[in-house]
Amino acid sequence: MARTALATLGAAGAVGAAAAVWGVGIERYLFTVRYHALRILPPDAAALRVLHVSDAHMAPWQYRKQRWIAGLAELRPDFIVNTGDNLGHVDGLAGIREAFAPFAGIPGVFVHGSNDTQAPSPRNPLLYFAGPSQRTHTAEKLDVDALDRFLTDELGWSDVDNAAALVQAAGVRVRAFGVDDAHRDWDDLPAASATLRDLPEGDVTMGVTHAPYRRVLDAFVDDGADVLLGGHTHGGQVRIPGSREALVANCDIPLDQARGLSAWSHSGRTVPLNVSAGIGHSIYAPVRFACRPEVTLLTLLPA
Repeated sequence: MARTALATLGAAGAVGAAAAVWGVGIERYLFTVRYHALRILPPDAAALRVLHVSDAHMAPWQYRKQRWIAGLAELRPDFIVNTGDNLGHVDGLAGIREAFAPFAGIPGVFVHGSNDTQAPSPRNPLLYFAGPSQRTHTAEKLDVDALDRFLTDELGWSDVDNAAALVQAAGVRVRAFGVDDAHRDWDDLPAASATLRDLPEGDVTMGVTHAPYRRVLDAFVDDGADVLLGGHTHGGQVRIPGSREALVANCDIPLDQARGLSAWSHSGRTVPLNVSAGIGHSIYAPVRFACRPEVTLLTLLPA
């Protein structure tokens, strides 16, 4: 009996060690592109290739991640949507410059996550099972103004934090509106909605958020969004292989919608929702298990 118990414990330990090696040493580098097509454009519109990137959490030494992101320019996207948490270190902007430089001149929009303004801090990962993480009052400040100057002045992207923008991309008029990080209660939905109403009509309307809280997604649908895009969840970051649900989402989105393409319904309307599992992770939690780092290429087609 004792020998059987020891063998069982040994096997369990070996499996745990193998999972840790895979998650820390292998899977977090298995960068993936997910492809989807959505028929949401007017009948006479040209196709639009939208690259959705999120949660790079960049540190300056992450050269492999920088090279992979830069190589995404070979996908020849027409439009970029960046749903925040670009920085993962006080010196992370250097890596973001290397990663995103090839996208200069490609139209795009972005919103912020809290890790664009505050450096990450050590956390007990088990606390995420108790609910969304709490704000950290002692977090080191990041140079979000320098990040924004790079994204707007050098890349040419539009900031839609609690705002909206009309952008021409590949002959398609994109109306995008968004909010600042709802996980930190920095979202101002009335301001985003008011700015959207002031814009001319477009061919497609995108609702953009870092954290896909229900209140934000519902408001986007009410304001006429044709597609919703978010990040923040990391897809759970550690998942049970084969499960459709994340273990945690760090917000109130249903766990089976914390990663990938799904549909969001509110007030009689149903629109596509893409939640990116993101490219990176906190430097204090360097692991991915059954949840590869990713971006999404959405091809928007005529309905």
